[in-house]
Amino acid sequence: LGLSGPPGAGKSTFIECFGKMLTERKHKVAVLAVDPSSSTSGGSLLGDKTRMTELSRDMNAYIRPSPTSGTLGGVTRTTNEAILLCEGGGYDVVLVETVGVGQSEFAVADMVDMFILLLPPAGGDELQGIKRGIIEMADLVTINKADGDLVVPARRIQAEYISAMKLLRKRSKVWRPKV
Repeated sequence: LGLSGPPGAGKSTFIECFGKMLTERKHKVAVLAVDPSSSTSGGSLLGDKTRMTELSRDMNAYIRPSPTSGTLGGVTRTTNEAILLCEGGGYDVVLVETVGVGQSEFAVADMVDMFILLLPPAGGDELQGIKRGIIEMADLVTINKADGDLVVPARRIQAEYISAMKLLRKRSKVWRPKV
């Protein structure tokens, strides 16, 4: 599964909860988290692993943060090979968290079985903030953090995305993207 979304959408939190659910069901889960690299130093914080504290201690989970090192598309130059290595190593679920969201950060969509776009319910003009390119590639749009005071905004943005996705060309004859 490939996951992308804007900063603050809760990608790492979602992956930790989903990953724990999977390991409790006896799956072996690999997480390949991609972090941006500094254009000045070339370094990267690789902080996603620190946000998945419970999953990182789970013996049936493997978390590998990697810097983009200047690669565009939201993944690293070797993400596809890393997916294959994880599958060969016995991990039956591989989650790839992209560097973030933008019009062109969906290269992972061609590497995975399902591409999920995670969105927060209240981030301003959502349909303008997330551009057409990435929406067209999404197999599933998930409105995250849809609880408490955010239930109403979450339902509104869900309705907006359902309407918007009707206007997009279908990528598959058998699957209609869900919101």
